[in-house]
Amino acid sequence: MVAVFVDLPPVLESELFGSELEGRLAPLARVVRPSGPADPDARLAADVLITGWGSRPLPADPGERLKLVVHSAGTIRGLIPPGLLERGLRVSQASAGMAQSVAELAVYLTISRLRDLDRVDRVMTGRRDWAGAGFGLGLTLAETTVGVIGASRVGRAYLKLVVAAGSEVLLHDPYLDESEAKELGARLVPLEMLLARSTVVALHAPVTAETRHMLGADELALIPDGGVLVNTARSALLDTDALLVELRSGRLSAAMDVFDSEPLPADSEWWQLPNVLLTPHLGAQTWHSRRTQGSIVVTEIRRYCAGLDLQHEVYPSTYDLMA
Repeated sequence: MVAVFVDLPPVLESELFGSELEGRLAPLARVVRPSGPADPDARLAADVLITGWGSRPLPADPGERLKLVVHSAGTIRGLIPPGLLERGLRVSQASAGMAQSVAELAVYLTISRLRDLDRVDRVMTGRRDWAGAGFGLGLTLAETTVGVIGASRVGRAYLKLVVAAGSEVLLHDPYLDESEAKELGARLVPLEMLLARSTVVALHAPVTAETRHMLGADELALIPDGGVLVNTARSALLDTDALLVELRSGRLSAAMDVFDSEPLPADSEWWQLPNVLLTPHLGAQTWHSRRTQGSIVVTEIRRYCAGLDLQHEVYPSTYDLMA
Protein backbone atom coordinates (compact mmCIF):
# COMPACT_ATOMS: atom_id res chain seq x y z
CA MET A 1 0.00 0.00 0.00
CA VAL A 2 1.28 3.47 -0.93
CA ALA A 3 2.15 5.76 1.99
CA VAL A 4 0.89 9.33 1.51
CA PHE A 5 2.35 12.00 3.81
CA VAL A 6 0.24 15.12 4.38
CA ASP A 7 2.57 18.12 4.78
CA LEU A 8 -0.18 20.68 5.34
CA PRO A 9 -1.37 22.83 8.24
CA PRO A 10 -4.48 21.19 9.77
CA VAL A 11 -6.73 24.12 8.82
CA LEU A 12 -5.69 23.94 5.17
CA GLU A 13 -6.11 20.15 5.10
CA SER A 14 -9.65 20.58 6.43
CA GLU A 15 -10.47 23.21 3.81
CA LEU A 16 -9.16 21.00 1.01
CA PHE A 17 -10.50 17.61 2.04
CA GLY A 18 -12.82 17.99 5.02
CA SER A 19 -12.44 14.85 7.13
CA GLU A 20 -12.61 12.51 4.16
CA LEU A 21 -9.02 12.14 2.94
CA GLU A 22 -8.47 8.60 4.27
CA GLY A 23 -11.81 7.42 2.91
CA ARG A 24 -11.23 8.92 -0.52
CA LEU A 25 -7.81 7.31 -0.86
CA ALA A 26 -8.76 3.89 0.58
CA PRO A 27 -7.95 1.13 -0.16
CA LEU A 28 -5.07 2.32 -2.37
CA ALA A 29 -3.11 4.41 0.09
CA ARG A 30 -2.30 4.85 3.77
CA VAL A 31 -2.38 8.47 5.00
CA VAL A 32 0.43 9.62 7.29
CA ARG A 33 0.64 12.93 9.17
CA PRO A 34 3.43 14.59 11.16
CA SER A 35 3.79 13.12 14.63
CA GLY A 36 5.58 16.26 15.85
CA PRO A 37 8.60 18.48 15.22
CA ALA A 38 10.98 15.81 16.50
CA ASP A 39 10.81 13.95 13.18
CA PRO A 40 11.15 16.63 10.47
CA ASP A 41 12.10 14.19 7.70
CA ALA A 42 9.25 11.70 8.13
CA ARG A 43 7.72 13.08 4.94
CA LEU A 44 10.71 11.75 2.97
CA ALA A 45 9.91 8.22 4.15
CA ALA A 46 6.61 8.26 2.24
CA ASP A 47 5.92 7.32 -1.37
CA VAL A 48 3.70 10.33 -2.04
CA LEU A 49 3.86 13.79 -0.49
CA ILE A 50 0.97 16.26 -0.41
CA THR A 51 2.18 19.87 -0.12
CA GLY A 52 0.56 23.28 -0.11
CA TRP A 53 0.86 26.77 1.31
CA GLY A 54 3.14 26.54 4.35
CA SER A 55 4.96 23.37 3.29
CA ARG A 56 8.72 23.29 3.67
CA PRO A 57 10.95 23.17 0.57
CA LEU A 58 12.31 19.78 -0.40
CA PRO A 59 16.04 19.18 -0.01
CA ALA A 60 18.20 18.75 -3.11
CA ASP A 61 18.44 15.05 -2.26
CA PRO A 62 15.18 13.75 -0.73
CA GLY A 63 16.30 10.12 -0.86
CA GLU A 64 15.07 7.19 -2.89
CA ARG A 65 11.60 6.43 -1.53
CA LEU A 66 9.69 9.60 -2.42
CA LYS A 67 8.26 9.17 -5.91
CA LEU A 68 5.48 11.76 -6.27
CA VAL A 69 4.70 15.22 -4.91
CA VAL A 70 1.16 16.53 -5.38
CA HIS A 71 1.05 20.24 -4.65
CA SER A 72 -2.40 21.40 -3.59
CA ALA A 73 -1.73 25.03 -4.55
CA GLY A 74 -0.14 26.80 -7.52
CA THR A 75 3.51 27.41 -8.25
CA ILE A 76 6.06 24.81 -7.13
CA ARG A 77 8.98 27.21 -7.42
CA GLY A 78 10.75 27.60 -4.13
CA LEU A 79 9.32 24.28 -2.99
CA ILE A 80 10.72 21.70 -5.42
CA PRO A 81 14.15 22.22 -7.00
CA PRO A 82 13.86 21.74 -10.79
CA GLY A 83 16.71 19.24 -10.74
CA LEU A 84 14.52 16.77 -8.86
CA LEU A 85 12.14 16.52 -11.82
CA GLU A 86 15.07 15.84 -14.12
CA ARG A 87 16.18 13.04 -11.77
CA GLY A 88 12.78 11.36 -11.95
CA LEU A 89 10.66 12.80 -9.13
CA ARG A 90 7.13 13.18 -10.44
CA VAL A 91 5.23 16.34 -9.56
CA SER A 92 1.61 17.38 -10.02
CA GLN A 93 -0.15 20.53 -8.89
CA ALA A 94 -3.71 21.69 -8.41
CA SER A 95 -3.64 25.24 -9.75
CA ALA A 96 -6.42 24.33 -12.18
CA GLY A 97 -8.73 24.22 -9.18
CA MET A 98 -8.08 27.90 -8.49
CA ALA A 99 -8.69 29.21 -12.01
CA GLN A 100 -12.41 29.97 -11.79
CA SER A 101 -12.11 31.65 -8.41
CA VAL A 102 -9.25 33.92 -9.50
CA ALA A 103 -10.94 34.68 -12.83
CA GLU A 104 -14.16 35.72 -11.11
CA LEU A 105 -12.21 38.06 -8.82
CA ALA A 106 -10.48 39.54 -11.87
CA VAL A 107 -13.85 40.17 -13.53
CA TYR A 108 -15.17 41.76 -10.34
CA LEU A 109 -12.11 44.02 -10.19
CA THR A 110 -12.53 44.90 -13.87
CA ILE A 111 -16.18 45.89 -13.52
CA SER A 112 -15.52 47.76 -10.29
CA ARG A 113 -12.85 49.89 -11.91
CA LEU A 114 -14.88 50.48 -15.09
CA ARG A 115 -17.73 51.75 -12.90
CA ASP A 116 -15.45 53.39 -10.29
CA LEU A 117 -17.35 51.37 -7.68
CA ASP A 118 -14.58 51.36 -5.09
CA ARG A 119 -14.59 55.18 -5.05
CA VAL A 120 -18.39 55.21 -5.01
CA ASP A 121 -18.35 52.99 -1.92
CA ARG A 122 -15.80 55.18 -0.14
CA VAL A 123 -17.71 58.37 -0.93
CA MET A 124 -21.08 57.01 0.14
CA THR A 125 -19.69 55.45 3.31
CA GLY A 126 -17.75 58.57 4.24
CA ARG A 127 -20.20 61.31 3.24
CA ARG A 128 -23.52 59.47 3.29
CA ASP A 129 -24.28 61.63 0.28
CA TRP A 130 -26.50 60.02 -2.34
CA ALA A 131 -27.00 62.84 -4.81
CA GLY A 132 -24.09 65.23 -4.50
CA ALA A 133 -21.06 63.01 -5.04
CA GLY A 134 -20.83 63.53 -8.81
CA PHE A 135 -20.04 59.96 -9.72
CA GLY A 136 -20.38 60.46 -13.47
CA LEU A 137 -20.79 57.75 -16.09
CA GLY A 138 -18.94 54.46 -16.12
CA LEU A 139 -18.31 51.82 -18.76
CA THR A 140 -19.76 48.35 -19.31
CA LEU A 141 -17.83 45.21 -20.17
CA ALA A 142 -20.02 44.97 -23.25
CA GLU A 143 -18.34 46.81 -26.14
CA THR A 144 -15.22 47.51 -24.07
CA THR A 145 -11.92 46.29 -25.48
CA VAL A 146 -10.19 44.04 -22.97
CA GLY A 147 -6.58 43.00 -23.48
CA VAL A 148 -5.59 39.71 -21.85
CA ILE A 149 -1.89 38.95 -21.42
CA GLY A 150 -1.45 35.20 -20.99
CA ALA A 151 -3.81 32.36 -21.89
CA SER A 152 -3.13 30.54 -18.63
CA ARG A 153 -5.86 28.53 -16.92
CA VAL A 154 -6.96 31.70 -15.15
CA GLY A 155 -6.57 33.72 -18.34
CA ARG A 156 -8.84 31.34 -20.23
CA ALA A 157 -11.48 31.38 -17.49
CA TYR A 158 -11.36 35.19 -17.45
CA LEU A 159 -11.59 35.26 -21.25
CA LYS A 160 -14.70 33.11 -21.20
CA LEU A 161 -16.42 35.47 -18.77
CA VAL A 162 -15.59 38.74 -20.51
CA VAL A 163 -16.39 37.32 -23.96
CA ALA A 164 -19.78 36.21 -22.63
CA ALA A 165 -20.33 39.76 -21.37
CA GLY A 166 -19.79 41.17 -24.87
CA SER A 167 -16.24 42.49 -24.66
CA GLU A 168 -13.95 42.67 -27.65
CA VAL A 169 -10.93 40.68 -26.46
CA LEU A 170 -7.35 41.03 -27.63
CA LEU A 171 -4.94 38.33 -26.50
CA HIS A 172 -1.17 38.17 -26.28
CA ASP A 173 0.47 34.81 -25.63
CA PRO A 174 3.57 33.58 -27.50
CA TYR A 175 2.60 29.95 -26.89
CA LEU A 176 -0.74 30.29 -28.70
CA ASP A 177 -1.59 30.44 -32.40
CA GLU A 178 -4.32 32.46 -34.10
CA SER A 179 -6.73 29.53 -34.47
CA GLU A 180 -6.50 28.71 -30.75
CA ALA A 181 -7.10 32.34 -29.85
CA LYS A 182 -10.11 32.45 -32.15
CA GLU A 183 -11.58 29.39 -30.44
CA LEU A 184 -11.32 31.32 -27.16
CA GLY A 185 -13.20 34.25 -28.69
CA ALA A 186 -10.15 36.50 -28.85
CA ARG A 187 -7.86 38.02 -31.46
CA LEU A 188 -4.17 37.23 -31.11
CA VAL A 189 -2.08 40.40 -31.38
CA PRO A 190 1.42 41.65 -30.53
CA LEU A 191 1.84 43.07 -27.03
CA GLU A 192 2.28 46.65 -28.24
CA MET A 193 -0.98 46.53 -30.21
CA LEU A 194 -2.84 45.03 -27.27
CA LEU A 195 -1.69 47.79 -24.95
CA ALA A 196 -2.43 50.59 -27.40
CA ARG A 197 -5.97 49.42 -28.18
CA SER A 198 -7.26 48.12 -24.83
CA THR A 199 -9.31 50.00 -22.26
CA VAL A 200 -8.64 47.17 -19.79
CA VAL A 201 -5.35 45.27 -19.59
CA ALA A 202 -5.57 42.09 -17.49
CA LEU A 203 -2.44 40.16 -16.52
CA HIS A 204 -2.65 36.36 -16.46
CA ALA A 205 0.87 35.28 -17.44
CA PRO A 206 3.44 33.28 -15.46
CA VAL A 207 6.66 34.93 -14.33
CA THR A 208 9.53 33.77 -16.52
CA ALA A 209 12.76 35.35 -17.70
CA GLU A 210 10.81 36.72 -20.69
CA THR A 211 7.82 38.07 -18.76
CA ARG A 212 9.54 39.56 -15.70
CA HIS A 213 8.88 43.34 -15.80
CA MET A 214 7.32 42.93 -19.26
CA LEU A 215 5.29 46.07 -18.57
CA GLY A 216 7.66 48.96 -17.91
CA ALA A 217 7.33 52.69 -18.41
CA ASP A 218 7.37 52.46 -22.23
CA GLU A 219 4.74 49.72 -22.32
CA LEU A 220 2.45 51.36 -19.78
CA ALA A 221 2.62 54.61 -21.75
CA LEU A 222 0.95 52.81 -24.67
CA ILE A 223 -2.27 52.20 -22.70
CA PRO A 224 -4.84 54.88 -23.62
CA ASP A 225 -5.76 57.62 -21.15
CA GLY A 226 -8.34 56.30 -18.69
CA GLY A 227 -7.12 52.73 -19.10
CA VAL A 228 -7.43 50.13 -16.35
CA LEU A 229 -4.74 47.64 -15.33
CA VAL A 230 -5.94 44.49 -13.52
CA ASN A 231 -3.34 42.21 -11.93
CA THR A 232 -4.35 38.99 -10.17
CA ALA A 233 -1.28 37.10 -11.41
CA ARG A 234 2.15 38.18 -10.13
CA SER A 235 3.55 41.63 -9.33
CA ALA A 236 6.87 40.77 -11.01
CA LEU A 237 5.15 40.99 -14.40
CA LEU A 238 5.34 44.77 -14.23
CA ASP A 239 7.63 47.54 -13.08
CA THR A 240 5.85 48.75 -9.95
CA ASP A 241 7.66 52.09 -9.87
CA ALA A 242 6.64 52.82 -13.45
CA LEU A 243 3.03 51.90 -12.70
CA LEU A 244 2.99 54.14 -9.64
CA VAL A 245 4.09 57.08 -11.81
CA GLU A 246 1.10 56.52 -14.08
CA LEU A 247 -1.28 56.12 -11.14
CA ARG A 248 -0.06 59.24 -9.38
CA SER A 249 -0.74 61.23 -12.53
CA GLY A 250 -4.29 59.89 -12.68
CA ARG A 251 -3.88 58.87 -16.30
CA LEU A 252 -4.49 55.19 -15.51
CA SER A 253 -6.27 53.32 -12.74
CA ALA A 254 -5.61 49.84 -11.42
CA ALA A 255 -7.02 46.91 -9.48
CA MET A 256 -4.36 44.88 -7.71
CA ASP A 257 -4.46 41.55 -5.87
CA VAL A 258 -0.67 41.00 -5.85
CA PHE A 259 2.22 43.17 -4.71
CA ASP A 260 6.00 43.21 -4.48
CA SER A 261 5.76 42.96 -0.68
CA GLU A 262 3.04 40.87 0.92
CA PRO A 263 1.40 41.59 3.27
CA LEU A 264 1.34 45.16 2.00
CA PRO A 265 3.27 47.34 4.50
CA ALA A 266 1.22 49.82 6.50
CA ASP A 267 3.24 52.74 5.14
CA SER A 268 2.94 51.67 1.49
CA GLU A 269 1.89 54.30 -1.00
CA TRP A 270 -0.66 51.86 -2.40
CA TRP A 271 -3.00 52.60 0.51
CA GLN A 272 -3.14 56.30 -0.40
CA LEU A 273 -3.94 56.14 -4.11
CA PRO A 274 -7.56 57.10 -4.86
CA ASN A 275 -7.65 55.36 -8.26
CA VAL A 276 -6.60 51.88 -7.12
CA LEU A 277 -8.75 49.01 -5.87
CA LEU A 278 -6.78 46.71 -3.54
CA THR A 279 -7.41 43.13 -2.48
CA PRO A 280 -4.99 41.10 -0.29
CA HIS A 281 -3.97 38.25 -2.66
CA LEU A 282 -7.26 36.43 -2.11
CA GLY A 283 -8.01 35.32 -5.65
CA ALA A 284 -8.20 31.63 -4.71
CA GLN A 285 -9.79 32.06 -1.29
CA THR A 286 -13.18 30.45 -1.90
CA TRP A 287 -14.68 27.19 -0.71
CA HIS A 288 -15.22 26.16 -4.32
CA SER A 289 -11.54 26.65 -5.07
CA ARG A 290 -10.31 24.77 -2.01
CA ARG A 291 -12.55 21.75 -2.55
CA THR A 292 -11.73 21.64 -6.27
CA GLN A 293 -8.02 21.72 -5.44
CA GLY A 294 -8.53 18.92 -2.93
CA SER A 295 -10.42 16.86 -5.48
CA ILE A 296 -7.57 17.25 -7.97
CA VAL A 297 -5.05 16.09 -5.36
CA VAL A 298 -7.07 12.98 -4.51
CA THR A 299 -7.69 12.15 -8.16
CA GLU A 300 -4.00 12.49 -9.05
CA ILE A 301 -2.96 10.18 -6.20
CA ARG A 302 -5.58 7.61 -7.13
CA ARG A 303 -4.44 7.73 -10.76
CA TYR A 304 -0.82 7.29 -9.68
CA CYS A 305 -1.72 4.29 -7.52
CA ALA A 306 -3.65 2.76 -10.43
CA GLY A 307 -0.77 3.26 -12.86
CA LEU A 308 -2.64 5.85 -14.95
CA ASP A 309 -1.27 9.06 -16.46
CA LEU A 310 -1.47 12.12 -14.24
CA GLN A 311 -3.75 14.89 -15.50
CA HIS A 312 -1.81 17.84 -14.04
CA GLU A 313 1.79 16.66 -14.13
CA VAL A 314 4.62 19.20 -14.19
CA TYR A 315 7.56 18.32 -16.43
CA PRO A 316 11.03 19.86 -16.60
CA SER A 317 9.96 21.60 -19.81
CA THR A 318 6.87 23.16 -18.17
CA TYR A 319 8.35 23.90 -14.73
CA ASP A 320 8.78 27.63 -15.44
CA LEU A 321 5.29 27.98 -16.95
CA MET A 322 3.37 26.46 -14.05
CA ALA A 323 3.26 29.58 -11.89
